[in-house]
Amino acid sequence: MRFLPPAAIAAALLAPSLALAQIPTSIAGDWYGTLDAGPQKLPVVFHIQADGSATMDSPAQMARALPATATLKDGKLRFELRVAPIGFDGALSADGKTLVGEWTQGGASLPLSMSRTAPVLNRPQTPKPPFPYREEQLAYPNPASGLMLAGTLTLPEGKGPFPAVILISGSGTQDRDETVFGHKPFLVLADALTRKGVAVLRVDDRGAGGSQASPGSPPTLSAQTTDVAAGVALLRTRADVDPDRVGLIGHSEGGEIAALVAAQDPRVAFLVLMSAPGVKGVDLLATQNRAILAASGMPEDQVEIMLKNQLERWRTARDAVSETAARVELNALADRQGLSPESPQRRQIQALASPVWREMLAADPAPALGKIKVPVLAIGGTKDLQVDAKTNLAAIKAALPAGGDVTIKEMLGLNHLLQTANTGMMTEYMQIEETIAPTALSTIVDWTVAHATKAH
Repeated sequence: MRFLPPAAIAAALLAPSLALAQIPTSIAGDWYGTLDAGPQKLPVVFHIQADGSATMDSPAQMARALPATATLKDGKLRFELRVAPIGFDGALSADGKTLVGEWTQGGASLPLSMSRTAPVLNRPQTPKPPFPYREEQLAYPNPASGLMLAGTLTLPEGKGPFPAVILISGSGTQDRDETVFGHKPFLVLADALTRKGVAVLRVDDRGAGGSQASPGSPPTLSAQTTDVAAGVALLRTRADVDPDRVGLIGHSEGGEIAALVAAQDPRVAFLVLMSAPGVKGVDLLATQNRAILAASGMPEDQVEIMLKNQLERWRTARDAVSETAARVELNALADRQGLSPESPQRRQIQALASPVWREMLAADPAPALGKIKVPVLAIGGTKDLQVDAKTNLAAIKAALPAGGDVTIKEMLGLNHLLQTANTGMMTEYMQIEETIAPTALSTIVDWTVAHATKAH
């Protein structure tokens, strides 16, 4: 059984929800279960309201609040996604603690039991107090945006001044620990670095935790660059931080942001790029989608058809002279691709006209990388399906000035989160107990400590 593809998830997030019927308190609320489809174990969460409106989360697919409906007939619950003929039929157990039934999709079915208890995820690498270092909770403004940002600064014992790094998260709204699927990779990384004498600032993205959200649409790459620059400026004002030994560590899109900041600020002491892109935005998305769809079991001819349509959309949005022009051109393209005016996919295509999408599609890391003269460590996993390590690490190396202090490492068997993986699929991220593979963690920490102790 193949689960929701990325396009279906995106369409579901845009679909309206409908309230259909009254649901008794014995069933309303949150339910947790796991679909067992052989090699895939896919957690699902139902959120059912008393009026019959509902949503579903598929955490392993990074999908939240997929619109659904819940109805009750003859004592049986019908939970159905609105994006596709996918749903669950079940009955409440005698003790009221479980919903037992079947998940149906594409003519196939799987047994599924849902309970009120959220699964407890084992994350052995998550640091536990007491810590042999100090923690400060910070709030400070970004002068460029006027927004307040919040984060945690961990400082080694002693007076300093210490070398310091800022951790920069990947795409989407992330908290200061870059929490994903119960993993807290930035907490793990900050703990390891601070124990070795490096101060670490990790910050909530705009709209997460204690940081203020951008008005209107999500922030562009350019806007996020100013957030990081504000953090760098703050660290340089502190007596316990050496202003000439402040470096940047960025994961995924955060690596691209780190390079942009360093290109504008020659005082940045060093860069660590974790699973970071080195190729242009459209090329990155094309490679990513092809790898994920193929690994999901989609036939090659269908993959190519889907990618052909997507490439037309991405290039149209990227090349338009303005957001308004992009909307007009994308609407015409949707007509040519045979999408009805009511199609959720048409609304998905229109979203590509937003400033965030257009900047991401037009992104080219090479110019910023070409300006960087400080030491760089770039690592990626051989099982990364989101940012192909071989292609992107080669592009990063080619873009950096020749003759510099550059270390490029392709990490065998690691995924986009730098976990030890079997397939590299996103559905594995939650199932893997390891937050960061020890080989990746030691590579990052050892290189950073060695370079942070040197004067710029």
